[in-house]
Amino acid sequence: MIELKKVSKVYGKKRALDQLDVNIKEGEIFGFLGHNGAGKSTTIKSLVSIIEPTSGQILVDGQELKTHRQEIKQKIGYVPDTPDLFLQLSAEEYWDLLGAAFELSDELKQERVEQLTALFELTAQRYDTISSLSHGMRQKVIVIGALLSDPDIWILDEPMQGLDPQAAYDLKQLMQEHARKGKTVIFSTHDLATAQQLCDKLAILKKGQLIYNGTLTELMSQYPEKSLEDIYLSMAGRQGLLKAGEADE
Repeated sequence: MIELKKVSKVYGKKRALDQLDVNIKEGEIFGFLGHNGAGKSTTIKSLVSIIEPTSGQILVDGQELKTHRQEIKQKIGYVPDTPDLFLQLSAEEYWDLLGAAFELSDELKQERVEQLTALFELTAQRYDTISSLSHGMRQKVIVIGALLSDPDIWILDEPMQGLDPQAAYDLKQLMQEHARKGKTVIFSTHDLATAQQLCDKLAILKKGQLIYNGTLTELMSQYPEKSLEDIYLSMAGRQGLLKAGEADE
């Protein structure tokens, strides 16, 4: 289980996260949903140790991230919100780097690379420099790197960005399969259709505040006459900070 307990992040006078409380169980696909600037990426980066929260605790299987950082990082495969990393490396060199970081044998790393490059139709580009690839192909390189070690926890920040429809479909299938194996998938999105298709549970954020945490079924049952888009915009859109379950005015 992953627990975020009253996690806050403050930059100067800006509160990017405000007392975030969320529990994520094994075998779940958990989505963070919200507009740009809602706090999704701040949450994701806190989970993968890129950002240190100003206050609060993050626990993974009962261990505090702050004091067991390296051990916990070995359990995580991460897709950042931009694929423009390590541009001077070839795709193969990038995967070699991750294989070494996760202490994969050469045989296992090669087997996984061949499987994933075939799936994402990237075999012909595996020796190309990442800087020479299109945005979508760079995204595939990063996704393959995150999945290479088959980690217990996948943490994906806007993972569908730039992917073609086939690659997006294949990644969704992998996410669902990973959860079925009892492992954990966490991803951020502002795409309602993707959230509705994949999420067992989701957290909706607005300006760093948690305004909903639960299942889509529970959310939609509170507003039986409304579409998911209408519900989401009434909570997270310009109309204000409507909490789930509050009556319409």
